[in-house]
This record gives sequence, C-alpha cells and structure tokens, in this order.
Amino acid sequence: MTIPSVEIACDESGFSGRNLLDRASPVMTHAGVDLSVPEAAEVVSVLASRLGRRTEYTASQLLRPDRRPALEWFLTALRGRAHVHVIDKPGFVAARVVELFTEEPSFGAGTRLGSDHSDAVAALRDRTGFLEAFVDLARTKRVRRIDRDAIDRFLAAMPAGVPALRGVTPARVEEVVARLIDEDPAFPPPLEPLVPALAETLLFWSAGVRSVDVVHDEQSALTRGRVTRLGAFLADAVAPAPPPLRSFVKILRG
Repeated sequence: MTIPSVEIACDESGFSGRNLLDRASPVMTHAGVDLSVPEAAEVVSVLASRLGRRTEYTASQLLRPDRRPALEWFLTALRGRAHVHVIDKPGFVAARVVELFTEEPSFGAGTRLGSDHSDAVAALRDRTGFLEAFVDLARTKRVRRIDRDAIDRFLAAMPAGVPALRGVTPARVEEVVARLIDEDPAFPPPLEPLVPALAETLLFWSAGVRSVDVVHDEQSALTRGRVTRLGAFLADAVAPAPPPLRSFVKILRG
C-alpha cells in the first residue's frame, strides 16, 4: 500500500543561535507551507505587484500600516495552506532544565509527545539568572572536561520550593553534563529549539494519516543525525500511523 505524503517548505524566524534569553527576541517561530512551486510563484507575483519587486519579503514590510490590504490578502491566500509553530524561548529553556536533569533523554522532549512541564515553566521562565546559569552549563560544544564552577553556579542559582526540581541533584547534573560533553546521541541538543519545533511541524502536517517530505532552509542545528533520530522517534511514537517524516532536504539561500 502506498503511504500518502505531502511536501512542505519550512523556515524559521527569531532564531538567535544559543542566545535564547535575548529579551529583544523572546519567541521563535517555525513555519511550513503546503504550496506547489507555481502556487508559490503566484503568491510572490501578487506581493510584488502590491509591495514592489524585492528579492525577499519580510514581516516588517507586511506589518506596516499602509500594507494592511496586502497582509490581509496574503493571509487569505495561505488559509489552510500554512502552519506556524511558536516557541517561547525562556519557557523552552525552563522546560529543558527539568527534562535534562529529571528524565531519561528523549527526542519527544519539548513536544506534545513529551511530559507536561507547564507548572515548572510558569515557576522558572522569569528566573533569568538561573536560566542563564543553565545555558552556560549546557554549552558543551568543543568542551573536553566538566566545568565544575559552572555546575556550582547552576546549583547555587537553583530556586527552592519548585517541586519539579527536587530530583535535580549534583550527581545527576554531573552525569548529564558528562554525557553532553561525550556527545551522547540519545540526548537531543539541549539548546536547539529548532529540533522540537520541526517535530511539531511534522506532527501537524502528517496528522496521523500521511508522511511529510520537508524542504528546509539551511540550519546548522538540523544535522543529518539529529533529523534521522527525530524521524525514528516520531515513527515509533505514532505507529501504526504512517511515519511523520519521509524525507528531509536542506537548501542553501542564494
């Protein structure tokens, strides 16, 4: 039996690398559109007639008050053909603390398939000093040994009275950091919201009845290994429904 599929073109906005706590950019979005090349060309052509010819059309151009008719036309044209997943970046960091140090690693972390950490997020998302200490601790790329000072700063900044943090012990923190330094593939990248964002996009477009072919803007966070492991996790999680991810192609901006 042939599994039905759909091709979705994806991109993100608001991604600030690992500067996840930048107050000027508190959210990130990951969007996907279900348009054929001719349909997309027609949308761009109409925008060009309304906004002037450009190599790229940005939100700042469409959100200007004098461009509201063009914005309304654009949203109507994409109704039912586009989906935007929004990530609250401080909330994402707060949830990652709990997921990393109190659970087994899973590519479902940060998605609807993972645990609900909304209470912990509410308690922690505004604890900027604590979240900054966590981000410093979780930056392990090109690190070759455990930074015990970073662990001490993280533990010292950990707020008391948050039930979700009761299982966060010095031994557990050290164990997790060591596994991150060793690049344990079981761990999804702790500071990369694009990975769970892609998962949510796949779950939306697959809808339990089809697989998705993704064409994605070039993003270093979405390595082949991570995308493969995410796809395998999602396939197991939704079985016997079709695997959400069928193929993944990255394109470079010209």
